[in-house]
Amino acid sequence: MRVLGVDPGLTRCGLGVVEGSVGRPLTAVASDVVRTSAALDLGSRLIAIERAVEQWLDTYEPDAVAVERVFSQHNVKTVMGTAQAAGIAVAAAARRGLPIALHTPSEVKAAVTGSGRADKAQVIAMVTRVLRLAERPSTPDAADALALAMCHIWRGDAVRRLEAAAAAARAAAPAKGAAR
Repeated sequence: MRVLGVDPGLTRCGLGVVEGSVGRPLTAVASDVVRTSAALDLGSRLIAIERAVEQWLDTYEPDAVAVERVFSQHNVKTVMGTAQAAGIAVAAAARRGLPIALHTPSEVKAAVTGSGRADKAQVIAMVTRVLRLAERPSTPDAADALALAMCHIWRGDAVRRLEAAAAAARAAAPAKGAAR
């Protein structure tokens, strides 16, 4: 499975592609950061992010896209920019019919380091080690994008199986109030 991880942000949007499967070594295919200037208007910044995501989808042809789920922060302006960048990635993947998963930062940290409270240095260290990178990712945003892809490969299939089992159980259960 090949997954594009997206660490959304208006100023720095991390992109990372990882290939592999559960129980097998993972391989980093590529990682980078899309940067946009705060001096640009919002529309121009979102278009730049969209173009980059589209280019990555064309170049790396992922099987799925994993995006960091936006969580509440104290700075509403930061949350809005992050959500807008995340929406761009989700829309680009949806246009291509790709499966999209949203993972919280704590889910990603727990999957990659074993602790949902890991700091950036721990995430970078584990991404570097697990992916057997010769050097650390260029920025924390690139490392986070790789970590999102790793998390999805490791957790995505299990989550899909659990959701399918729950849906099957609901479908098999008799309707409430049905005659017995």
